[in-house]
Amino acid sequence: MTKYIIQTDNAPQAIGTYSQAIRVEHTVYLSGQIPLVPATMMMVEGDIAAQITQVFNNLQAVAEAAGGDLSDIVKLNVFLTDLTYFPLVNDIMADYFNEPYPARAVIGVGALPKAAVVEMDAIMVLKPQEYPAS
Repeated sequence: MTKYIIQTDNAPQAIGTYSQAIRVEHTVYLSGQIPLVPATMMMVEGDIAAQITQVFNNLQAVAEAAGGDLSDIVKLNVFLTDLTYFPLVNDIMADYFNEPYPARAVIGVGALPKAAVVEMDAIMVLKPQEYPAS
């Protein structure tokens, strides 16, 4: 089994001992993204909607670096420090995904890195034409 590290400057750099994503054959495992702005590595300014949007933008950048896009995500995990934001996640997610939507879990957590209120990770399966040569 060969693993390929996915890395892009268009998403926040890892702030710990992990990779932005790892590709094994057609499957890409995207690490958790919080609402960091890649250029500054600071939390995005604004409300929770801005944070959710930034997380989707970060996931999109990593998905593209892996040779796919958000439509290739088959499983999405959403972590929220306040589950009252669940409907807002759905609203914003509709701007990024079309049916069929990925399988998804939304989990309430006590805290997230850098005091973020949202984090998401994903599993993506690349279509054969998207499978980059490595």
